[in-house]
Amino acid sequence: MDLLTWAYALGALLFWSSAFAGIRAALAGLSPGHLVLTRFLAASAVLLLAAWLLRLPPPARRDWARFFALGFLGVFGYHTALTYGEVSVTAGSASLLIATSPVFIALFARFFLGERLSPGAWAGLVLAFLGAGLIAFGEGDGFGFDPGAVLVLLAALSGSLYFVGQKPLLARYSAQAVTVYTLVAGTLPLLVFLPGLGAALAEAPRSSLLAALYLGVFPGALAYFLWTRALARVPASLLASTLYLNPVLAVLIAGVWLGEWPTAPVVAGGLLALLGVGLVQRFNRS
Repeated sequence: MDLLTWAYALGALLFWSSAFAGIRAALAGLSPGHLVLTRFLAASAVLLLAAWLLRLPPPARRDWARFFALGFLGVFGYHTALTYGEVSVTAGSASLLIATSPVFIALFARFFLGERLSPGAWAGLVLAFLGAGLIAFGEGDGFGFDPGAVLVLLAALSGSLYFVGQKPLLARYSAQAVTVYTLVAGTLPLLVFLPGLGAALAEAPRSSLLAALYLGVFPGALAYFLWTRALARVPASLLASTLYLNPVLAVLIAGVWLGEWPTAPVVAGGLLALLGVGLVQRFNRS
C-alpha cells in the first residue's frame, strides 16, 4: 500500500480502537440503547453536513435496498450488539473478539460462495474459536462464561457482512457516498431507542455525553470515511491485514483511559484467536 492508503487505514484503526474504551466510558451514564442512538445521531448530522458540502448526488433507486441492508448490518446490528456486549465485557476483550471477523468471512465464502478451505485454514478456524471461548470465560465472574461475549461475536458477524457487502457499491459510488448513505440508513432502525432519550441525556454526566459525541464524530463518522477511502484504493484482503493492529491499540487505549488491563486468560485467548485468524488468512489465500 502507498503512504496515503496507509494513512487512511491507520487513522480509521486508531479511531475504531479508541471506540471500545469510549463505549465503556459512555456506558457509565447512558443505557446501551440511548448511547448507540446518540452516537449515530451525531454521526449522521456530521455526515449529512459533509454530503451537502460535497454536493453528493442521491443514490440510485435500485441501490436503496442494498444501502439499507448494509446500514442495518454495519450500524444497527454491529453497534447495538457491541454496545450491549460491552456492558459486561471489557474494552480490550471486546476488541479481541471483534478481531475474529476474518474467520466469519472465510466461513461465509465456504458455505455461501462454494470456496474451499484448506486443512490449515480449518485448523485456524478451530484455534480462533477456541481463543474466543477462552476470552469469554476469562471475562466471566470467577472464570465463568460471560454471555456479553456472545453479543460481541454477533457484532463481529454483522461487521463482516457489512464490509464484504460494500465492495460492489464502491465500484459505482465514491467512498464518501457509501459512508454517508450506509451510516444514515443504519441510524433509522436505531430510532427504536428514542423513547426517554431526552431525559437520559439531561441526567447523564458530562463525561458520558462527551464520550458519546466523540464516538459519533470520530469512530462513527470519520473512521468509516477513512476506511472506505482506503478500501477504494486496494483489495479488501490486503486492507484486512491491518486489522491485526486494532486489538493491540484497543488494549493499550483501554488501559490508559480506563485502567482496564486484560487478565492472563484473556491475553492467552487473544493470542490464540489472532493466531487462528492469521492461519485462516494465510492458508485461505493459497
